[in-house]
Amino acid sequence: MTYVIERLGHLGDGIADGPVYAPRTLPGEVVTGTLDGDTLRDIRIETPSANRVRPPCRHFGACGACQLQHAADDFVENWKRKVVETALEAQGLSADVGPVVTSPPGSRRRATLAARRTKRGALVGFHGRSSDTITEIPDCQLLHPRLMAAVPAARDLAVTGGSRKGNLAVAVTETLNGPDILVRGGKPLNGPLRAALGDLARRHDLARLSWEDEVIALRLPPEQQFGPARVVPPPGAFLQATAEGEAALRSEVLRITHGAGRIVDLFAGCGTFSLPLAQYAPVHAVEADAAMVAALDAGWRHAQGLKPVTHAARDLFRDPLEPAELAGFEAAVIDPPRAGAHAQIGRLADSGIQRIAHVSCNPVTFARDARTLVRAGYVMGPVRVIDQFRWSAHVELVAEFRREPV
Repeated sequence: MTYVIERLGHLGDGIADGPVYAPRTLPGEVVTGTLDGDTLRDIRIETPSANRVRPPCRHFGACGACQLQHAADDFVENWKRKVVETALEAQGLSADVGPVVTSPPGSRRRATLAARRTKRGALVGFHGRSSDTITEIPDCQLLHPRLMAAVPAARDLAVTGGSRKGNLAVAVTETLNGPDILVRGGKPLNGPLRAALGDLARRHDLARLSWEDEVIALRLPPEQQFGPARVVPPPGAFLQATAEGEAALRSEVLRITHGAGRIVDLFAGCGTFSLPLAQYAPVHAVEADAAMVAALDAGWRHAQGLKPVTHAARDLFRDPLEPAELAGFEAAVIDPPRAGAHAQIGRLADSGIQRIAHVSCNPVTFARDARTLVRAGYVMGPVRVIDQFRWSAHVELVAEFRREPV
């Protein structure tokens, strides 16, 4: 039986009438395959789309890290813009969605690798699509070369502290002073394992090595640069996926808040936006994770020439800042996780803040929260799509909301 692919779903799969889901297909393509429930397997492209291209990575067929390498770049950019527009339309909204800023190949600076000890050594790579099988990625086109250079360390970690019964999750982050690695799923720590891991960190020039919740080796501070400040995030802390993506988000946030006298940064993390903003205005940073707040504060204290940065460790889902607490701020930055920030957005809508820079990694929850702000009198300005997760279905954006003072 043949199927005509009508559109892409939110995970990047082609969808035919039914619905029937066909991974790695494109709208307009005629395909055949074996139907397994509602998913097509063993797909054969009978009539390819003009937007189909040769995947740049030889691992694409087996690796599950990328979903859209078979699609032309301009098609992916237009599709991601449409994802945002459709989410807004579902809430009765429209906006000027500008050109997409896409991170280049080989720019991902953080990733979680799967590693498994074997009889002859170890396997390191990414899981296959919907599979526990590890695909090795020696020619990965996604990861930064300095991240790829940490693969031998991940292999040695699996040999040293892994089990053949399960995989290690090896989270690797590029820092100014070398790889920062956090390992989960390994053997319980004991004296000999600690000693072996410490030696491994030295041999592979790791800045920091953490095993579950314990720092095993700290050779050099695993610093990140946020504006003029250098910050040492706690192990596993959130970091924007690419330097290029972070720069694009930061540029928009600085543009939207330009000229504000006082700024509140909500879901501030380790200071991605707070510290660059403090070059121009006092900032109050709010983040639930106390260790991330401490890292932000230390970065500010050691930097030169910044305005005051105050902070609070606070769960903004359960305990959002109230309108009275937001009084006196002229601008807000909010960068919530995928669930959005329904409670905090409601308080912002009731506040007197004139400008909001809303960063989001989920167009659906962004559109829901945008409707709340628009109903409260804010005008939504340009929406900029930032594609840090190249060749994936992931969509990030930053948008301006503005209203004149009453």
